[in-house]
Amino acid sequence: MAYTSVIDVMLLLVRDDTVLLALRSGTGFADNWWNCPSGKIEDGEDAGTALCREAHEEVGLRLDPVSLSLVSTVRFRNDHGEGRLGLFFLPQHWDGEPVNAEPHKCSRIDWFPIDALPDNTYPYTRLGVELYATGRNFAVHGWNLTGSQPGQVNG
Repeated sequence: MAYTSVIDVMLLLVRDDTVLLALRSGTGFADNWWNCPSGKIEDGEDAGTALCREAHEEVGLRLDPVSLSLVSTVRFRNDHGEGRLGLFFLPQHWDGEPVNAEPHKCSRIDWFPIDALPDNTYPYTRLGVELYATGRNFAVHGWNLTGSQPGQVNG
C-alpha cells in the first residue's frame, strides 16, 4: 500500500505585524486551540485554489490565487501519529475585513502580534508562523529523525 499524507493549506493573513488566528470550537479536533484559517486540499484541487476556497469558507475573504506566496512548509505529525504537510500561504492583498464565517467550527477570530502568539496556539500553526517571522521556510515536527537537518524541529 502506498503512503499517503494529508496536505493542509494554511492562510497566513498578516497585517501590521499581526496575524489572524481562529479559535477552533465544536469540531472534536484541536478545539480551544488557535489556528490559522485552513483546510485540506480536496480531490482535484491545486493548493492555491484550495486556499482560496478555505479563506472564503472560514473568514469570508475572496483571494486571487495569483497573489499567493508560499512562505513556509511544515511536515507535522500530530499526537495521534497522523502525518500532515502544511503549506502556509501569504496573500499579497485581500479586499474587505475577515469575519467568522463558520461559527459552528470557530468561536472567534482575532489578530495577534506575530511575535507573541497565544499560549494555546496549535503547535503546527505556531511553527509555520514562526518560520515566516524568522525568514525560514521549512521545518519538521513530531518525527523521530536522526542526525541534524536544516530547519528540523524534533518534538
